[in-house]
Amino acid sequence: MTLPRSLRTLLLALVTILTIAWALVYSLTWHPAARADARVTCQADAPLPLPGQALKVMTWNVQYMAGKRYVFWYDLEDGSGRDLRPTAADLAHNLDEVARVLRDEQPDVVLLQELHDGARASDYQDQLQLLRERLSDLYPCSTSAFYWQASFVPHPKIMGSVGMKLGTLSRFRIARAERLQLPQANSNWLVRQFQPRHALLVSHLPLRSGRELTVINTQLVDPRASGDDASRQLAMTTSLLDQLENNGSLWLLGGDFNLLPPGQYQRLPASQRSRFHPQSELSPLLARYPSIPSLEETADPAWHTQFPNDPRVTGADRTLDYIIHSSRLARLDAQVRRSDTLSISDHLPLTARLLLPAD
Repeated sequence: MTLPRSLRTLLLALVTILTIAWALVYSLTWHPAARADARVTCQADAPLPLPGQALKVMTWNVQYMAGKRYVFWYDLEDGSGRDLRPTAADLAHNLDEVARVLRDEQPDVVLLQELHDGARASDYQDQLQLLRERLSDLYPCSTSAFYWQASFVPHPKIMGSVGMKLGTLSRFRIARAERLQLPQANSNWLVRQFQPRHALLVSHLPLRSGRELTVINTQLVDPRASGDDASRQLAMTTSLLDQLENNGSLWLLGGDFNLLPPGQYQRLPASQRSRFHPQSELSPLLARYPSIPSLEETADPAWHTQFPNDPRVTGADRTLDYIIHSSRLARLDAQVRRSDTLSISDHLPLTARLLLPAD
């Protein structure tokens, strides 16, 4: 049976339109490899850590230097937040504030999340580079990895480019780094092209003893994206940690996990629970490896690390940021810096001093 010529023409036109639309979406979006080298910037004379040295580590979601004077559209569950972007003045102020805190704390290794690079909402800044310019005397080495990038996102509250990445600054030499793609959120093909592609930024720091410290930086998917996305990303992350631990490697993982510790869901007001699950996905990992804060510490408000940009929340009321480390590293001390950081980001910086083994 032969189709009428008019119908064949219509079908051909439809296929052509769909092909052009697919090509346009593909060209506007980003398609990273499962595993890729990350560019490392490092001075040749950057030092190596000594055996038995105490290493100070900080993890901080800097919320792209936006600050706390806003309720952004995505800060409320229904997308009704009044603000679309921070002002240029606030971006500049909070950049200086982040640099001030880092200079005051002087951690040896800094793990930063939600750095913008090329995003319309932050005037196309490369925020890691701006920090490096202010802190070049402290951090001769750095690396980064995007986890959200697109030339144009057709969301009515975005309508422009996005660029968000993980950034690691180090006082010590970074020999190499790589980006490992985490499982992507479950959604239809079209939506998935414009969504973040969360990842692990893995940096390898040689030690003077001849060993190596593996430093992992991440931000996991928001659990409200889908029921099991966070669990799948956590499973891949845990598999990597198990491999490192079984090989006798030294390692630490830090970042914004976007997950509550066990028991904290029940302590949140009902209005703040919708993005989380009653049973913490983090329970197995926190029971498996030493964590900062520890399971016991997470019951103490001193270890709350997020102060959401939600007018119903009046202070830091949950723990989403962690440093998890090898059993071969010994914790010396740790804290959440709170008194002068509450207005800089919707997350607070978490710092820890870890003792490297003597051999």
